[in-house]
Formats: sequence, structure tokens, C-alpha cells
Amino acid sequence: MTTWITVCDTCKRPGWDAAAGGPTDGERFAALVEAEAATAALPAAQLRTRRLSCTMGCERACNVVVQARGKLCYSLGLFEPTAEAAAAVVAWAALHAGSDTGQVPYRQWPQGVKGHFVSRHAPLPADDTE
Repeated sequence: MTTWITVCDTCKRPGWDAAAGGPTDGERFAALVEAEAATAALPAAQLRTRRLSCTMGCERACNVVVQARGKLCYSLGLFEPTAEAAAAVVAWAALHAGSDTGQVPYRQWPQGVKGHFVSRHAPLPADDTE
């Protein structure tokens, strides 16, 4: 089963300068998460990344969503686009991938994700009749 890390690539943290013309904070963070995930100790089929233009969490930039079919899904935000933050997101997503339900005990969370959780979502029903 694949755990997806979806990174908002349009996120702009306070102070981002549009006039400078560089990449958004979200683009920078997405690149860091992608690079970190490429070196993860999980098979690529178990942990994948993708970008999404706007997760509608602008006030909490930079935002990510961690989700897998049949598991609890999580939104996280307020990250700075740093290698340390990307490593924490990928480490937590790897724990999510290893969990049967998507729930990861707090004591296992990397320090870099603590205080960044925004919401948890129930898994989608197995079929459309539920």
C-alpha cells in the first residue's frame, strides 16, 4: 500500500517576496521533501510524493497532507522550507506507511512534526455503499 506525501507548491510564508521572482516557499519545501523521500529506507512503492497547487491552508504555510487508502489521513502545516523539516515529514510519513491504521504513537513522532498537525481525517469507505 502506498502512503502519499502531498506538498502544497503554492504556499507562501509571511515575508515571501513576489517581486524577487524566485520559487515559492511551497516549491522549495516540495523539492526538499521529494529529495528526502528519494533516500527513505522504504521501497518507492510504499512512500511517494506529489505536488498540489493549493491545499487551502494558506495561513499555515507550508502545508503537507499524508494519506493512504484505508488509513487515517493527516494535514500538517506551519513548516519552514528547510531540510530538517522535510526530513521530519518524511520520517513521520514512513511511520504512517508502517502502521496498519495510519495512526502513529506520539512517542514515535519525530520532534520536527510535533506541533504541526492541523487535522486528522477518517479513511474513505471501502466502497460507495457506506
